Amino acid sequence: MPVVESMVTVPVPPELAFAVSQTVAPVRYRWDPFVREQHFTDGATRPGKGVRTFTRSRHGLTMVSEYVSFAPPSHVGMKMVRGPWFFEMFAGGWRFAPGPEPDTAVATWRYSFRCRPAFLRPVADRIGGWLLTRDIRRRIAGYAAGCTDPEVLAAARRSLTTDE
Repeated sequence: MPVVESMVTVPVPPELAFAVSQTVAPVRYRWDPFVREQHFTDGATRPGKGVRTFTRSRHGLTMVSEYVSFAPPSHVGMKMVRGPWFFEMFAGGWRFAPGPEPDTAVATWRYSFRCRPAFLRPVADRIGGWLLTRDIRRRIAGYAAGCTDPEVLAAARRSLTTDE
């Protein structure tokens, strides 16, 4: 199964780095170049294990995904519940660790996927890997910029102080 990954060191501690990664509209649109529309489904108002989100990409594709893990400030994982026909399986996750300097974090973003139909998989997985690598690099660069954006950081800090 193909896996694409990108990592960056950001100038905020892991708990704040995690909170930035989980910002929601409209703040998320400030840093995430991939997302054009995103919202929780089923009446949820906060991320958490079992919560589902609807996402429309800049390409116009849509996906409903579900949090399969949610462990602030170390990691979060999601899997596709419904999405583009060419993905048989798609999952993504973030990991956060203390950075090399005080008050920094290393953020790692990873996708794993499998394309369909099976007879096209050898070629489709290579093309998908190339495209997803480009997207994940753009997204993590946007995320790193978000970790220096005062508006994004303010929203992330508010989420850290909001009662669950």
